[in-house]
Amino acid sequence: MLGRFLASRRGNFAIAAAVVMVPLMLGVAASVDLIGTSDDAAQLQNSLDAAGLAIGTKYQASMSASEVQQLGQTFFAANMSAADAQELSGGSLAAFQASASGGPGAYFISLSSSVSRPAFISGMPAWQATRNASVKLKPGAQACVLALDQHADSAVSLQGSTDVAMNGCVIAANSDAPDAISRGGSAIVSAGCVSTVGGTQGLTPPNATLSCGAPHENQYASFDPLADVVPPAYTLCLPVPNGKTVTLSPGTYCDKTLSGKIALKPGTYIMRNVTIKPGGNGSLSGQGVTIFLMENSQLTINANEQVNLSPPTSGPYAGITIFQAHDNTQPLLLNGGSGSVVSGFIYAPDAAITYTGNSDMNAQGSCLRLVGDTIAMIGNSAVKSECTAELGGRAAYAGRMITLAK
Repeated sequence: MLGRFLASRRGNFAIAAAVVMVPLMLGVAASVDLIGTSDDAAQLQNSLDAAGLAIGTKYQASMSASEVQQLGQTFFAANMSAADAQELSGGSLAAFQASASGGPGAYFISLSSSVSRPAFISGMPAWQATRNASVKLKPGAQACVLALDQHADSAVSLQGSTDVAMNGCVIAANSDAPDAISRGGSAIVSAGCVSTVGGTQGLTPPNATLSCGAPHENQYASFDPLADVVPPAYTLCLPVPNGKTVTLSPGTYCDKTLSGKIALKPGTYIMRNVTIKPGGNGSLSGQGVTIFLMENSQLTINANEQVNLSPPTSGPYAGITIFQAHDNTQPLLLNGGSGSVVSGFIYAPDAAITYTGNSDMNAQGSCLRLVGDTIAMIGNSAVKSECTAELGGRAAYAGRMITLAK
Protein backbone atom coordinates (compact mmCIF):
# COMPACT_ATOMS: atom_id res chain seq x y z
CA MET A 1 0.00 0.00 0.00
CA LEU A 2 2.83 2.33 0.87
CA GLY A 3 4.36 1.67 -2.52
CA ARG A 4 1.14 2.56 -4.29
CA PHE A 5 0.88 5.78 -2.20
CA LEU A 6 4.42 6.85 -3.07
CA ALA A 7 3.85 6.01 -6.71
CA SER A 8 0.66 8.01 -6.95
CA ARG A 9 0.67 11.68 -7.89
CA ARG A 10 -1.64 12.51 -5.01
CA GLY A 11 0.81 10.92 -2.56
CA ASN A 12 3.73 12.91 -3.96
CA PHE A 13 1.68 16.12 -3.74
CA ALA A 14 0.80 15.47 -0.11
CA ILE A 15 4.44 14.91 0.83
CA ALA A 16 5.53 18.01 -1.07
CA ALA A 17 2.77 20.06 0.54
CA ALA A 18 3.77 18.83 4.00
CA VAL A 19 7.43 19.70 3.34
CA VAL A 20 6.48 23.18 2.11
CA MET A 21 4.13 23.79 5.04
CA VAL A 22 6.91 23.37 7.63
CA PRO A 23 8.80 26.59 6.79
CA LEU A 24 5.51 28.38 6.17
CA MET A 25 4.26 27.45 9.62
CA LEU A 26 7.59 28.43 11.13
CA GLY A 27 7.36 31.78 9.34
CA VAL A 28 3.83 32.36 10.59
CA ALA A 29 4.89 31.44 14.14
CA ALA A 30 7.87 33.79 13.90
CA SER A 31 5.61 36.59 12.68
CA VAL A 32 3.23 36.03 15.56
CA ASP A 33 6.15 36.06 18.00
CA LEU A 34 7.70 39.17 16.43
CA ILE A 35 4.45 41.15 16.38
CA GLY A 36 3.57 40.12 19.92
CA THR A 37 7.04 40.93 21.24
CA SER A 38 7.03 44.25 19.40
CA ASP A 39 3.71 45.22 20.98
CA ASP A 40 4.95 44.19 24.42
CA ALA A 41 8.16 46.17 23.95
CA ALA A 42 6.24 49.30 22.88
CA GLN A 43 4.06 49.03 25.97
CA LEU A 44 7.15 48.57 28.13
CA GLN A 45 8.83 51.62 26.55
CA ASN A 46 5.81 53.81 27.23
CA SER A 47 5.79 52.75 30.87
CA LEU A 48 9.53 53.41 31.26
CA ASP A 49 9.21 56.86 29.68
CA ALA A 50 6.27 57.76 31.92
CA ALA A 51 8.05 56.51 35.04
CA GLY A 52 11.21 58.44 34.12
CA LEU A 53 9.31 61.70 33.68
CA ALA A 54 7.54 61.12 37.00
CA ILE A 55 10.85 60.50 38.80
CA GLY A 56 12.12 63.74 37.28
CA THR A 57 9.47 65.75 39.12
CA LYS A 58 10.54 64.38 42.53
CA TYR A 59 14.27 63.73 42.23
CA GLN A 60 16.73 65.48 44.55
CA ALA A 61 20.49 65.11 44.44
CA SER A 62 20.50 64.06 48.10
CA MET A 63 18.63 60.84 47.27
CA SER A 64 20.52 57.58 47.70
CA ALA A 65 20.70 54.96 44.97
CA SER A 66 18.15 52.80 46.82
CA GLU A 67 15.76 55.75 47.17
CA VAL A 68 15.95 56.43 43.43
CA GLN A 69 15.32 52.73 42.73
CA GLN A 70 12.33 52.63 45.08
CA LEU A 71 10.86 55.84 43.67
CA GLY A 72 11.26 54.47 40.16
CA GLN A 73 9.73 51.14 41.10
CA THR A 74 6.68 52.90 42.52
CA PHE A 75 6.08 54.99 39.41
CA PHE A 76 6.84 52.10 37.05
CA ALA A 77 4.40 49.80 38.85
CA ALA A 78 1.73 52.50 38.62
CA ASN A 79 2.28 52.94 34.88
CA MET A 80 2.69 49.21 34.19
CA SER A 81 -0.43 48.16 36.06
CA ALA A 82 -1.46 44.57 36.65
CA ALA A 83 -4.06 44.86 33.89
CA ASP A 84 -1.39 46.07 31.47
CA ALA A 85 0.95 43.29 32.49
CA GLN A 86 -1.72 40.71 31.71
CA GLU A 87 -1.88 42.08 28.19
CA LEU A 88 1.74 41.14 27.55
CA SER A 89 0.58 38.14 25.51
CA GLY A 90 1.67 35.75 28.22
CA GLY A 91 5.03 37.48 28.56
CA SER A 92 6.79 38.32 31.81
CA LEU A 93 8.76 41.38 32.97
CA ALA A 94 12.37 41.19 34.07
CA ALA A 95 13.74 43.21 36.99
CA PHE A 96 13.26 46.98 36.79
CA GLN A 97 16.30 49.22 37.25
CA ALA A 98 16.51 52.99 37.91
CA SER A 99 19.56 55.12 38.65
CA ALA A 100 20.66 58.76 38.67
CA SER A 101 23.86 60.46 37.53
CA GLY A 102 25.19 63.88 36.62
CA GLY A 103 25.59 67.10 38.57
CA PRO A 104 23.95 70.47 39.22
CA GLY A 105 24.29 71.46 35.56
CA ALA A 106 22.24 68.45 34.41
CA TYR A 107 21.03 65.28 36.09
CA PHE A 108 20.09 62.09 34.21
CA ILE A 109 17.63 59.40 35.28
CA SER A 110 18.24 56.04 33.57
CA LEU A 111 15.67 53.25 33.56
CA SER A 112 15.59 49.78 32.03
CA SER A 113 13.58 46.58 31.96
CA SER A 114 12.90 43.72 29.56
CA VAL A 115 10.00 41.54 28.57
CA SER A 116 10.25 37.81 27.75
CA ARG A 117 7.56 36.19 25.62
CA PRO A 118 7.21 32.40 25.17
CA ALA A 119 7.61 31.23 21.60
CA PHE A 120 4.46 30.31 19.65
CA ILE A 121 5.89 26.84 19.03
CA SER A 122 6.53 24.87 22.19
CA GLY A 123 10.19 24.10 22.83
CA MET A 124 11.52 27.05 20.86
CA PRO A 125 13.58 29.77 22.67
CA ALA A 126 11.60 32.62 24.24
CA TRP A 127 11.52 36.01 22.51
CA GLN A 128 13.00 38.84 24.58
CA ALA A 129 13.08 42.62 24.19
CA THR A 130 14.99 45.07 26.40
CA ARG A 131 14.00 48.72 26.56
CA ASN A 132 15.70 51.74 28.15
CA ALA A 133 14.65 55.28 28.97
CA SER A 134 16.69 58.34 29.89
CA VAL A 135 15.35 61.58 31.35
CA LYS A 136 17.37 64.80 31.54
CA LEU A 137 16.81 67.29 34.35
CA LYS A 138 18.14 70.82 33.94
CA PRO A 139 17.80 73.64 36.47
CA GLY A 140 15.88 76.82 35.69
CA ALA A 141 16.95 80.43 36.25
CA GLN A 142 19.32 81.52 39.02
CA ALA A 143 17.79 81.88 42.46
CA CYS A 144 18.98 84.14 45.27
CA VAL A 145 16.47 82.89 47.85
CA LEU A 146 15.27 79.28 48.12
CA ALA A 147 13.08 77.69 50.81
CA LEU A 148 13.30 73.89 50.78
CA ASP A 149 10.34 72.98 53.03
CA GLN A 150 7.77 71.06 50.99
CA HIS A 151 4.61 72.10 52.83
CA ALA A 152 5.20 75.18 55.00
CA ASP A 153 2.90 78.18 54.84
CA SER A 154 4.85 81.37 54.02
CA ALA A 155 7.98 79.32 53.38
CA VAL A 156 9.45 82.59 52.06
CA SER A 157 8.05 85.55 53.98
CA LEU A 158 8.65 89.19 53.03
CA GLN A 159 7.16 91.33 55.77
CA GLY A 160 7.25 94.69 57.50
CA SER A 161 8.81 97.70 55.81
CA THR A 162 11.12 95.50 53.77
CA ASP A 163 12.51 96.79 50.49
CA VAL A 164 14.15 93.83 48.77
CA ALA A 165 15.86 94.28 45.41
CA MET A 166 16.93 91.10 43.60
CA ASN A 167 17.02 92.21 39.99
CA GLY A 168 17.89 89.28 37.76
CA CYS A 169 17.38 86.75 40.55
CA VAL A 170 14.49 84.43 41.41
CA ILE A 171 12.82 83.94 44.79
CA ALA A 172 11.84 80.26 45.01
CA ALA A 173 10.02 77.89 47.35
CA ASN A 174 9.49 74.12 47.21
CA SER A 175 6.37 74.36 49.37
CA ASP A 176 3.03 73.32 47.89
CA ALA A 177 1.11 75.64 50.25
CA PRO A 178 -1.22 78.22 48.65
CA ASP A 179 0.87 81.00 50.24
CA ALA A 180 4.30 79.38 49.81
CA ILE A 181 5.79 82.82 49.07
CA SER A 182 4.04 85.71 50.74
CA ARG A 183 4.46 89.47 51.00
CA GLY A 184 2.73 91.53 53.64
CA GLY A 185 2.68 94.91 55.31
CA SER A 186 4.40 97.68 53.36
CA ALA A 187 7.07 95.36 51.95
CA ILE A 188 8.23 96.14 48.41
CA VAL A 189 9.88 93.48 46.28
CA SER A 190 11.63 93.62 42.94
CA ALA A 191 13.09 90.44 41.45
CA GLY A 192 13.68 88.61 38.21
CA CYS A 193 10.80 86.29 39.08
CA VAL A 194 9.10 84.22 41.76
CA SER A 195 8.81 80.42 41.40
CA THR A 196 6.96 78.06 43.71
CA VAL A 197 5.48 74.57 43.79
CA GLY A 198 2.40 76.03 45.46
CA GLY A 199 0.95 79.54 45.27
CA THR A 200 1.83 83.10 46.25
CA GLN A 201 0.21 85.88 48.23
CA GLY A 202 0.58 89.65 47.93
CA LEU A 203 2.97 89.62 44.97
CA THR A 204 1.12 92.03 42.70
CA PRO A 205 1.98 95.58 41.53
CA PRO A 206 2.78 98.09 42.86
CA ASN A 207 4.25 96.20 45.82
CA ALA A 208 5.94 93.60 43.64
CA THR A 209 7.82 94.20 40.40
CA LEU A 210 8.84 91.03 38.59
CA SER A 211 10.75 90.98 35.30
CA CYS A 212 8.86 87.80 34.34
CA GLY A 213 5.52 89.58 34.78
CA ALA A 214 3.55 87.40 37.16
CA PRO A 215 4.72 84.80 39.71
CA HIS A 216 5.29 81.31 38.36
CA GLU A 217 3.08 79.07 40.46
CA ASN A 218 2.60 75.28 40.43
CA GLN A 219 6.14 74.71 39.21
CA TYR A 220 8.45 71.75 39.69
CA ALA A 221 10.55 71.78 42.87
CA SER A 222 13.98 73.39 42.84
CA PHE A 223 17.15 71.40 43.48
CA ASP A 224 18.98 71.76 46.78
CA PRO A 225 22.16 73.49 45.53
CA LEU A 226 24.39 72.19 48.35
CA ALA A 227 22.95 68.68 48.72
CA ASP A 228 26.23 67.09 47.64
CA VAL A 229 28.49 69.15 49.95
CA VAL A 230 30.16 67.00 52.62
CA PRO A 231 31.35 68.81 55.77
CA PRO A 232 35.02 68.32 56.65
CA ALA A 233 36.16 65.74 59.19
CA TYR A 234 36.42 66.87 62.79
CA THR A 235 39.85 67.73 64.15
CA LEU A 236 41.03 68.29 67.72
CA CYS A 237 39.04 70.95 69.57
CA LEU A 238 40.99 74.20 69.67
CA PRO A 239 41.03 76.53 72.70
CA VAL A 240 39.35 79.95 72.57
CA PRO A 241 41.45 82.90 73.77
CA ASN A 242 40.18 84.87 76.75
CA GLY A 243 38.80 88.37 76.40
CA LYS A 244 36.07 90.23 74.59
CA THR A 245 38.18 90.61 71.47
CA VAL A 246 39.34 87.30 69.97
CA THR A 247 40.93 86.22 66.73
CA LEU A 248 40.38 82.59 65.75
CA SER A 249 42.31 80.37 63.36
CA PRO A 250 40.67 77.74 61.15
CA GLY A 251 39.86 74.44 62.87
CA THR A 252 37.34 72.75 65.16
CA TYR A 253 35.79 74.45 68.19
CA CYS A 254 33.65 72.62 70.74
CA ASP A 255 31.13 73.38 73.51
CA LYS A 256 31.75 77.12 73.63
CA THR A 257 29.84 80.40 73.53
CA LEU A 258 31.62 82.96 71.37
CA SER A 259 30.83 86.58 72.16
CA GLY A 260 32.34 90.04 71.88
CA LYS A 261 34.38 91.08 68.86
CA ILE A 262 35.13 87.86 66.95
CA ALA A 263 37.55 87.91 64.02
CA LEU A 264 38.07 84.84 61.85
CA LYS A 265 41.19 84.26 59.78
CA PRO A 266 40.57 82.91 56.25
CA GLY A 267 39.74 79.20 56.21
CA THR A 268 37.27 76.55 57.38
CA TYR A 269 35.69 76.53 60.84
CA ILE A 270 33.87 73.55 62.35
CA MET A 271 31.60 74.44 65.28
CA ARG A 272 30.45 71.55 67.51
CA ASN A 273 27.78 72.58 70.00
CA VAL A 274 28.98 76.19 69.77
CA THR A 275 26.84 79.32 70.18
CA ILE A 276 28.01 82.37 68.24
CA LYS A 277 26.33 85.40 69.75
CA PRO A 278 28.47 88.55 69.74
CA GLY A 279 26.21 90.45 72.16
CA GLY A 280 25.71 94.21 72.49
CA ASN A 281 28.12 96.15 70.27
CA GLY A 282 29.88 92.89 69.39
CA SER A 283 30.87 91.79 65.90
CA LEU A 284 31.65 88.79 63.74
CA SER A 285 34.00 89.29 60.81
CA GLY A 286 35.91 87.08 58.43
CA GLN A 287 36.87 87.19 54.77
CA GLY A 288 37.26 83.96 52.81
CA VAL A 289 35.71 81.85 55.58
CA THR A 290 33.31 78.90 55.73
CA ILE A 291 31.58 78.24 59.06
CA PHE A 292 30.09 74.77 59.60
CA LEU A 293 27.44 74.76 62.34
CA MET A 294 27.42 71.16 63.54
CA GLU A 295 25.87 69.36 66.53
CA ASN A 296 23.30 71.92 67.62
CA SER A 297 25.55 74.93 67.00
CA GLN A 298 23.76 78.25 66.66
CA LEU A 299 24.47 81.65 65.09
CA THR A 300 22.58 84.74 66.27
CA ILE A 301 23.41 88.26 65.09
CA ASN A 302 21.17 90.93 66.59
CA ALA A 303 20.46 94.47 65.42
CA ASN A 304 23.07 96.18 67.61
CA GLU A 305 25.83 93.86 66.40
CA GLN A 306 27.88 94.00 63.24
CA VAL A 307 28.56 91.16 60.83
CA ASN A 308 31.00 91.21 57.93
CA LEU A 309 31.48 87.82 56.27
CA SER A 310 32.47 86.56 52.82
CA PRO A 311 33.24 83.06 51.49
CA PRO A 312 36.32 81.61 49.81
CA THR A 313 36.29 81.88 46.02
CA SER A 314 38.08 78.57 45.40
CA GLY A 315 38.43 75.13 46.95
CA PRO A 316 35.79 72.55 47.97
CA TYR A 317 33.73 75.13 49.89
CA ALA A 318 33.92 77.97 47.41
CA GLY A 319 30.98 80.33 47.72
CA ILE A 320 29.80 78.92 51.08
CA THR A 321 29.91 81.24 54.10
CA ILE A 322 27.63 79.45 56.58
CA PHE A 323 26.69 75.76 56.31
CA GLN A 324 24.33 74.45 58.99
CA ALA A 325 24.18 70.66 59.21
CA HIS A 326 21.08 68.89 57.89
CA ASP A 327 20.05 67.64 61.32
CA ASN A 328 20.60 70.99 63.03
CA THR A 329 17.24 72.73 63.49
CA GLN A 330 18.47 75.73 65.48
CA PRO A 331 17.07 78.97 63.95
CA LEU A 332 19.67 81.11 62.21
CA LEU A 333 19.35 84.87 62.71
CA LEU A 334 21.29 87.49 60.71
CA ASN A 335 20.20 90.91 61.89
CA GLY A 336 23.27 93.07 61.38
CA GLY A 337 23.63 96.70 62.33
CA SER A 338 24.94 99.62 60.33
CA GLY A 339 27.84 98.74 58.03
CA SER A 340 27.14 95.02 58.04
CA VAL A 341 27.82 93.10 54.82
CA VAL A 342 27.21 89.38 54.23
CA SER A 343 27.91 87.51 51.01
CA GLY A 344 28.05 83.88 49.93
CA PHE A 345 25.71 80.98 50.61
CA ILE A 346 23.90 81.01 53.95
CA TYR A 347 22.64 77.42 54.14
CA ALA A 348 20.40 75.85 56.78
CA PRO A 349 18.31 73.12 55.07
CA ASP A 350 16.48 72.02 58.23
CA ALA A 351 16.20 75.37 59.99
CA ALA A 352 14.48 78.74 59.72
CA ILE A 353 16.61 81.62 58.46
CA THR A 354 15.70 85.17 59.43
CA TYR A 355 17.59 87.79 57.47
CA THR A 356 17.14 91.39 58.53
CA GLY A 357 18.76 94.06 56.39
CA ASN A 358 18.72 97.82 56.86
CA SER A 359 19.54 100.95 54.88
CA ASP A 360 23.28 100.19 55.12
CA MET A 361 23.40 96.40 54.98
CA ASN A 362 24.17 95.40 51.38
CA ALA A 363 23.18 98.85 50.13
CA GLN A 364 25.21 98.31 46.97
CA GLY A 365 24.06 94.73 46.63
CA SER A 366 26.10 91.72 47.69
CA CYS A 367 26.46 88.20 46.34
CA LEU A 368 24.17 86.72 48.97
CA ARG A 369 22.35 83.40 48.58
CA LEU A 370 19.84 82.30 51.22
CA VAL A 371 18.88 78.59 51.25
CA GLY A 372 16.94 77.31 54.25
CA ASP A 373 14.00 75.23 55.35
CA THR A 374 12.05 78.50 55.59
CA ILE A 375 13.21 82.09 55.09
CA ALA A 376 11.95 85.38 56.48
CA MET A 377 13.31 88.66 55.14
CA ILE A 378 12.82 91.84 57.13
CA GLY A 379 14.42 95.20 56.39
CA ASN A 380 16.04 96.63 53.27
CA SER A 381 18.54 94.64 51.25
CA ALA A 382 19.89 94.36 47.72
CA VAL A 383 21.24 91.16 46.20
CA LYS A 384 23.31 90.85 43.02
CA SER A 385 22.66 88.11 40.49
CA GLU A 386 25.97 88.10 38.58
CA CYS A 387 28.30 86.50 41.11
CA THR A 388 30.23 83.78 39.29
CA ALA A 389 33.66 84.92 40.50
CA GLU A 390 32.62 85.84 44.05
CA LEU A 391 30.86 82.50 44.57
CA GLY A 392 33.54 80.39 42.93
CA GLY A 393 31.14 79.27 40.21
CA ARG A 394 28.59 77.92 42.68
CA ALA A 395 24.92 78.80 42.05
CA ALA A 396 21.35 78.05 43.12
CA TYR A 397 18.52 77.57 40.62
CA ALA A 398 14.75 77.77 40.66
CA GLY A 399 12.57 75.01 39.25
CA ARG A 400 13.65 72.40 36.71
CA MET A 401 13.18 71.40 33.09
CA ILE A 402 12.43 67.72 32.41
CA THR A 403 12.88 66.14 28.98
CA LEU A 404 13.23 62.64 27.53
CA ALA A 405 16.81 62.16 26.37
CA LYS A 406 17.13 59.99 23.28
